Amino acid sequence: MEKTPLSLRTHISIFGNTNAGKSSLFNALLGQPLAIVSDKKGTTADPVTKALELIPYGPAALTDTAGLGDDSPLGEKRMEKTEQILNKTDFAIYAAAADDFDIKAYEEMKLRFEEKKIPHILVFTKSDIARKEYPDGIAVSVNDSQSVEHLRSVLIKRLSEIKGGEQSMLGSLLSKGSTVALVVPIDSEAPKGRLIMPQVQLIRDCLDNGMCAVVTRETELEKTLAEQKKIDLVVTDSQVFKTVSELVPDDILLTSFSMLTANMKCDMTGLIEGAKAIDSLCDGSRILMAESCTHNTSHEDIGRVKIPRMLSKYTGRKLEFDFKAGCDFSGDFSGYDLVIHCGGCMLNSKAMRNRQLLCAEKGVPMTNYGVAIAFVNGILDRCTKIFGL
Repeated sequence: MEKTPLSLRTHISIFGNTNAGKSSLFNALLGQPLAIVSDKKGTTADPVTKALELIPYGPAALTDTAGLGDDSPLGEKRMEKTEQILNKTDFAIYAAAADDFDIKAYEEMKLRFEEKKIPHILVFTKSDIARKEYPDGIAVSVNDSQSVEHLRSVLIKRLSEIKGGEQSMLGSLLSKGSTVALVVPIDSEAPKGRLIMPQVQLIRDCLDNGMCAVVTRETELEKTLAEQKKIDLVVTDSQVFKTVSELVPDDILLTSFSMLTANMKCDMTGLIEGAKAIDSLCDGSRILMAESCTHNTSHEDIGRVKIPRMLSKYTGRKLEFDFKAGCDFSGDFSGYDLVIHCGGCMLNSKAMRNRQLLCAEKGVPMTNYGVAIAFVNGILDRCTKIFGL
């Protein structure tokens, strides 16, 4: 479990006013002093996230956030980062000092949790006695290990009650014993000596679900297909979709790493509908290319070079492209005609679905790299067949 990437962990975040004991609670749950603790308000400037194992529930990620109501000069920027954490939180802990409980701030945050559909628990810190008017509140003293263990057990119980099925790229799509061919191009964008995260995750997913994974480059794909007795699915890097689709017989299912990741974390139907907006683009249409991580780019970068070039050629229009990378997905998107997102391998499902929701609220269609490339190449119906769409 300790090797589970953060994007596949349940994200638990601690919120509360400044100096409410959030960082002390964070350290206590982790069992190690990672966050700086001080009586001075505003000590936590940036969110701190650490992997956490909740046995027998499973892998989680715990985040300590900057205090709410921070009126320091940097308070507004700290609150922006706290908002970003809220958008990827699966379960929230609201920490309140029992001897200084700001009821109004808690009730306001409860509304935010409800808006974001985030279940939460109220934890009274710095006390052994919960306030009577909040019988569901849990009293915790970081100096009392039994109270911390009680909170841990409550967390495990609540998470187990709301948890859906295990996240899997292929577990619900193919049966045990299936054979999957992974097509991995090697170009200047491929990291030297290693595979990228979606490729590694898919190999592990095949192993976890009793499937056979065969890895090849597109240049050896035809030979691989001829030598294998039976291939049930071919999964390719999106940038060679067209080449691979011409090599794979129609009786073999085909999709991409990007689409498998998106199906696991997003509303795939919404991404497919978003791709249809490509046919409505005209001269001057604005497109936002969004990535969940930052990396060095080259002349072969799929999001900044290949897809913009592909869309311009397909539409025959003079399109305008903007680029946004990283965890921050704030801002006014109403001026865009389309958002094309990466597969989101660095983000959890909650964050990706919130990004879809934000675009929908602004009336801006959103799709992703793989879906857009399949659409432009006229193979979208074929590449979504694996999802039953």
